[in-house]
Amino acid sequence: MKYSMLIGIVAALSAAFAWSLNFIVPFVIGDYSIFDFALFRFLISGFLGLGFLAFKMDIVRFLRPRDWLMAFWLGLIGYVVYFLTVVGAAIFAGPVIAPAFLGLAPVALAIAGNLRQRTVSWRRLALPLALATVGLLLINGSAFDPESMATTRSLASGIPLAIAAVALWTWFGLLNQSALSRRPDMDAGVWTALIMAGGGLGMLVFIPIGLAMNVFEIPRLGLAWPTAAPLYLWGTSLAILASVGGAWAWTIAAQRLPVALSAQLIVLEAVFGAIVGLAAHSRWPTPAEITGMITLIAGVVTAIQIFYGQHRSVAAPQAS
Repeated sequence: MKYSMLIGIVAALSAAFAWSLNFIVPFVIGDYSIFDFALFRFLISGFLGLGFLAFKMDIVRFLRPRDWLMAFWLGLIGYVVYFLTVVGAAIFAGPVIAPAFLGLAPVALAIAGNLRQRTVSWRRLALPLALATVGLLLINGSAFDPESMATTRSLASGIPLAIAAVALWTWFGLLNQSALSRRPDMDAGVWTALIMAGGGLGMLVFIPIGLAMNVFEIPRLGLAWPTAAPLYLWGTSLAILASVGGAWAWTIAAQRLPVALSAQLIVLEAVFGAIVGLAAHSRWPTPAEITGMITLIAGVVTAIQIFYGQHRSVAAPQAS
């Protein structure tokens, strides 16, 4: 149990780092829109998923129809629909306020996970949750200052979209953990590939909708290498690292950790993302941001200690 938990912790931290790479997207895609990038990323990861499944036919042929439907549904809501709500929140609420709300998603998932699968008492969970919340507020402390408010178009639209994104991510985490708990023998790579294929299929469905809404820049800019090279390179890189790598690591974590703990570990995505953002802006963190990062890390360490102690106390009578 100790070894399995350690693997789960490393996997959850790896997923947090992989997903934090998304913060560099606006700085590397040039004149293309975030929707162009998403199209490349999700289609590439979807094709990679299908290719992986083709090499795992010995496992795939034993999958049930329910496995296919659930994994495709997870890919749709956890990647495509979640992505659209995140982008919508950023468009209407601005590039600072939206992430401030979205950063609370792991806290919401930890609470929902412990409500659904009571793995630790609320009294013991209160401290790491409080540290995570305070850390996130400190990192995003500038969200509601006048400069940030000036970048908003409609808080009445942006904030509900941000809340919807948090709800979708929480729903995804609970559904994924529930599906895997019913299939404890599920191969992590195959499950990840199924989810990626579902995300790619969802993006294909969105193409005509996006063209009608005029959100793609590809028809105007074209796909010639001199112009589209960043789109090709970063779309492929993040499809492999963030989409496939992050989902694979999260699947491994979900198979070995309760949702309340894995969600606490994913909160470090905010720390990794802040570091990436600071590097992109070529500046040092403010004292509040440093304090927030330290507080987040303290919350994660506290959560690991609590859950490890819980598992050790449960295992001790069994060993005796």
